Amino acid sequence: MSTESGLLLQNYCESLTSYVRRKSSVVNIGDVPMGGDYPIRVQSMTTTDTMDTIGTVEQSIRMIDAGCEYVRITAPSLKEAENLQNIKNELRKRGYKTPLVADIHFTPNAAEVAARIVEKVRVNPGNYADKKKFEHIEYTDETYITELERIRQRFVPLIKICKEHGTAMRIGANHGSLSDRIMSRYGDTPLGMVESALEFLRICEEHNYKQIVLSMKSSNPLVMVQAYRLLIEKMNAENMNYPLHLGVTEAGEGEDGRIKSAAGIGTLLEDGIGDTVRVSLTEDPEFEIPVAKMLVNRYANRSKHTPIPAVTELPYSPTQYTRRETREPANIGGKNHPRVVADLSGKETITQAMLFGIGHSYNVTTGIWKSLDQGADYVYTGSQVIPFNLPEGLKAIYDSASWKQAKQSHSFPFFKSAEEYNSSIERSNELNFVSLTIKDITAGFFEKVNKDETLVWILETANQHGMAEERRVLIELLSKKYDTPVIIKRIYNTTTEDEVRLYSATDVGALLIDGMGEGIWLKANVPVKNLNSIAFGILQATRTRISKTEYISCPSCGRTLFNLQQVTAQIHERTLHLKGIKIGIMGCVVNGPGEMADADYGYVGTGVGKITLYKGKQVVQRNIASEQAVEALVTLIKDNGDWVEKPSES
Repeated sequence: MSTESGLLLQNYCESLTSYVRRKSSVVNIGDVPMGGDYPIRVQSMTTTDTMDTIGTVEQSIRMIDAGCEYVRITAPSLKEAENLQNIKNELRKRGYKTPLVADIHFTPNAAEVAARIVEKVRVNPGNYADKKKFEHIEYTDETYITELERIRQRFVPLIKICKEHGTAMRIGANHGSLSDRIMSRYGDTPLGMVESALEFLRICEEHNYKQIVLSMKSSNPLVMVQAYRLLIEKMNAENMNYPLHLGVTEAGEGEDGRIKSAAGIGTLLEDGIGDTVRVSLTEDPEFEIPVAKMLVNRYANRSKHTPIPAVTELPYSPTQYTRRETREPANIGGKNHPRVVADLSGKETITQAMLFGIGHSYNVTTGIWKSLDQGADYVYTGSQVIPFNLPEGLKAIYDSASWKQAKQSHSFPFFKSAEEYNSSIERSNELNFVSLTIKDITAGFFEKVNKDETLVWILETANQHGMAEERRVLIELLSKKYDTPVIIKRIYNTTTEDEVRLYSATDVGALLIDGMGEGIWLKANVPVKNLNSIAFGILQATRTRISKTEYISCPSCGRTLFNLQQVTAQIHERTLHLKGIKIGIMGCVVNGPGEMADADYGYVGTGVGKITLYKGKQVVQRNIASEQAVEALVTLIKDNGDWVEKPSES
């Protein structure tokens, strides 16, 4: 039970306002224990063919040298499971003792062999004893119990081997590979993911085997976060406290993959949840490690943050998404998607060229501005008045004194405190932006301004535990049913763009995932163009504003049957302009068909040099030669009426 509230809804973490790491049981994995008071561990997975012993060893060493604490290797059949011994021997001979983890799907016999060799084995409850056919099955309680007994008979031999050899186990539920049995009983839901894992976990407990780690992975950060929170609530109800492996599966590559990973993983880390992290990027695995470490290291001294008032009532469910209801001054709040504010303050002069970097283009020949899909909605210039007409759809925000002098029809004032706003005689009749901090949430404060229909709060914080502080303010607004829109503003002093990307995706993404926030305002010592891209990336990752194609691409592994990085780049080149379309790019069928259900189109490796295309979860074309598969995907999108031509650059 939370120390702050008697509400079960908040039972997934120790506190919503004080950073306290969840205390899990300890699982021994070779010489690198996990859970308890041990550090949050960082891990990754090889992408080489497991039968290539030297190639796998050398890639593992690159991962370990980058800081990887557990190396996961796929074992899709008996021969790969047996070759894990050769890989382990070669690593040990070279002086590397990092624990190895066997990744198992569909093959209990391979798991049983691997568990005698490596320090940990990962099993997927969705396909360890089941084959996915996308069939709906009606179960009675009696027939469902019979199914559980069938699973028990397949699973217990592995438990006995793990106990005998001191091998740990991860029970890793994936949103994309839930069994037909779970889907039929619980649906395609976070609860289905949780129950899928708990069925296997309860069998482990029956046999007094507790060297277990759990994961709830999805390519959708919202589903992933809800599943982990629900899992903790369910475990608490059954007096369980197993450690958790965090990850957003099939996150993709580059900036999008990093932002999506941070939105999911970071949201949980903020509340002290997580004992090990894997960032799944469609890149070489050693590049995942610095990203994971950057996320994890942020919490080394977080417990020393400035105190935040405790929560006494939780006015929303953290396991069911509901967007905060607000009124709609101008185009902010209400049913509008979240807005983006670009910060150009501090510039000596404001030029038209600066707008190119925030998603607005200008045709010199026609003299016409054009706002692109990732065009900022507002631009803040501080005391500098913009000396030219803005594109249609872009509005200016000035400090209140400059706004009063400029008297421009396309501009609105920013009051840097509620006191300044309350004392001001001159305000906009349409839209007024006012800074809001946690010190303002005092008795009677909101009542003074709540009736102002033109008001939009700019929520700011300087707290090291900033997301929690801003969430605390939003909880206060929710509890009092104040419907003023809130734009989440974050200022980052770091000069590292990677940190800005990951930290803002965590801080703002966490609030958006819980339905809070009507806009983003980022300020940092990085180019405003990049900040604008990050802001739209956060909205895309949290699915609160779609401005480009979304790719659900796996990180590759030894099961992958084509060059996934190369193919992903080719598909990007052809389809990046298809706003709102979701395309799944999967190396194999392990999660492919399931994740296709969350994508509009799917590209899945199903044999050497062979690709199968999906529309949703339905197979459309099988065994296409890989050389023709990208073009076939484009044709499929065209045939279904979802294709548009690339817009001109002018």
